[in-house]
Amino acid sequence: MSEQVKVEELFGKNVFTLEKMRERLPKNVYKEVIQVMENGGDLSLTSADAVANAMKNWAMENGATHYTHWFQPLTGITAEKHDAFITSARGDGHMMTSFSGKDLIKGEPDASSFPSGGLRATFEARGYTAWDITSPAFLKETGAGVTLCIPTAFCSYNGEALDKKTPLLRSMEAVSGQALRIVHLFGNNEAKKVNVSVGPEQEYFLVDWKKSLKRPDLIFTGRTLFGAQPPKGQEMEDHYFGVIRERVGEYMKDLNNELWKLGVPGKTQHNEVAPGQHELAPIYETANIAVDHNQIIMETMKRVAEHHNMRCLLHEKPFQGVNGSGKHDNWSLCTDNGVNLLDPGDTPNENIQFLFVLACIVKAVDRHADILRQSASDVGNDHRLGADEAPPAIISIFLGEQLEDVVRQLIETGEAKRSKRGGKLKTGVSTLPEFEKDATDRNRTSPFAFTGNKFEFRMVGSSDSMASSNTALNTIVAEAFSEAADRLEKAEDFDMEVHDIIKEYLTKHQRIIFNGDGYSEEWKKEATRRGLPNIPSTIEAAEVLTTKKAVDLYKKFGVFTKTELESRQEIIFETYSKTINIEALTMIDMASKQIIPAVMKYAGGLAANINEVKAAGCDVSVMTSELSAVTKELGAMKKALDKLNKEEEKARTITEPRKRAYFCKDTVVPAMTALRTPADKLEMLVDKNDWPFPTYADLLFEG
Repeated sequence: MSEQVKVEELFGKNVFTLEKMRERLPKNVYKEVIQVMENGGDLSLTSADAVANAMKNWAMENGATHYTHWFQPLTGITAEKHDAFITSARGDGHMMTSFSGKDLIKGEPDASSFPSGGLRATFEARGYTAWDITSPAFLKETGAGVTLCIPTAFCSYNGEALDKKTPLLRSMEAVSGQALRIVHLFGNNEAKKVNVSVGPEQEYFLVDWKKSLKRPDLIFTGRTLFGAQPPKGQEMEDHYFGVIRERVGEYMKDLNNELWKLGVPGKTQHNEVAPGQHELAPIYETANIAVDHNQIIMETMKRVAEHHNMRCLLHEKPFQGVNGSGKHDNWSLCTDNGVNLLDPGDTPNENIQFLFVLACIVKAVDRHADILRQSASDVGNDHRLGADEAPPAIISIFLGEQLEDVVRQLIETGEAKRSKRGGKLKTGVSTLPEFEKDATDRNRTSPFAFTGNKFEFRMVGSSDSMASSNTALNTIVAEAFSEAADRLEKAEDFDMEVHDIIKEYLTKHQRIIFNGDGYSEEWKKEATRRGLPNIPSTIEAAEVLTTKKAVDLYKKFGVFTKTELESRQEIIFETYSKTINIEALTMIDMASKQIIPAVMKYAGGLAANINEVKAAGCDVSVMTSELSAVTKELGAMKKALDKLNKEEEKARTITEPRKRAYFCKDTVVPAMTALRTPADKLEMLVDKNDWPFPTYADLLFEG
């Protein structure tokens, strides 16, 4: 039996929570901290010193020796620089420790070595990290010891955002301000803030650590670049929600314990569709904290996996032929006095505020479908979107039967007199309970689905930061709220104007609503007929960032400047090219040094066997046929290898980021596919004992 875990005692153990602050800070300082957290503003230096001292003492009592400003640069992962608490030695040989309010509030990492997209030159090194007071500090226990991590934003010397957090925080303030106008107009004058609530569902794969070390593609790229399909994949549908294997269960138990200590409310765990694939989903939190916690989840997944001699793969498509991994972004808006703006209630047709908010969101998503699509783009996600395993690359909204019926009534008649009910679920078994069904089914093929009291944005990739998608979503909705509030505030007849806006927005933007099969070819044709954008790849999606529409939107709400958008576009182009370059070089290396030598050795042995059998006077037709098949694919592979070498070298001569990215997409990627095809065929021909690295069967079924 495993030892009993007392979750209540474990949860938040390594977090400097509000409760710990209240216990350790003077009342006036604690009150000031809460005031700044809720209403913004600057903490006085005296109070900052008090918080820093309390934080340091708590951290050192729990074994911490260092602190770091923990931030999220444009690499998509986190960064940290550790500084010890020690300051100087006293005359008696003892060390002194210090951590001031200035140390807490501001850091100065070198900004020249992070992606900046031209915002900073290499010689312009100064950058700043600034404490995000709304996201709690925590202790990270790793091989480096115990480190106090302080969540921070990261900006350049001139104030440009060099990270994912800063624009997210800006967008949260933007949507809160505009949503608050709506809430007040509908009579909720007690609300002072509207919080963005986010819950990410994190998918991942686990493979054996030792086997992964024998695959350079997993080491360098996080995904397999070669691999024939095993006899069994996911077609039996027996892995999804299946019994969790002991080894994986032990990993999940330790993962939960580590996350709970860090205050991450991990709740749901299960096997996913593909063999070796799993999911963890936390309880929803305020957006910036949820984004921070998702980064902690991904880091902790990788670290704990190593302790169990496994490797955690977060790439969107680590294995060809089975489902890839995503990260569903569950998004809603809640006032600080407890009202969920996306809760339709039992009779949504009568919930006018909900219908008004819904109409604004429908308008926002239709108007800026391209921006939302871009926010979920990355090079790994290109392998997944639109592949009948994830939402299509075409943005649409699923509302379900109940809301679609209400919307149809509003469009056709201007009012909704009825609302479909779910009814009783009857199984025909007397011992099973009857209960109320939901009023609508779910649709897993929709990229943006309403699921009861929230929207679920399903396009986000598993390795991606949640910040980008939520920044975009917050901003486009803020615009729709702003335009609606402008009209309501000037209206002579409030009720009539609300009615008119709902009908107008839903009528004008109904093309974005689709409740059918998003995987079907028919939908692609229908989406084209409706005029919905179909952006196939990360590179095309990046073009959206610098359109006048996007620049005006983000500038209006202070989320991005034009320069910041241009920098992010350039970083996307550069990252895409670098990623494809690494993958191409890895394929070249594996093909040249592993696959081709192994196949040549196998072919040589087969040829020698043919000669021996032939000398004995026996039939060698089968062996000769096998050898011919091997040498045919070997020749095709060598030809494809030479082609990829040539194209990869050509790509490196292109200096303009956009041109290089498009060349990689249009020329290098097809050359990589051409190399993989004969290699995977050879895997099926060559003796398993002679194949140079673990196969899909080894990784997915023998872990």
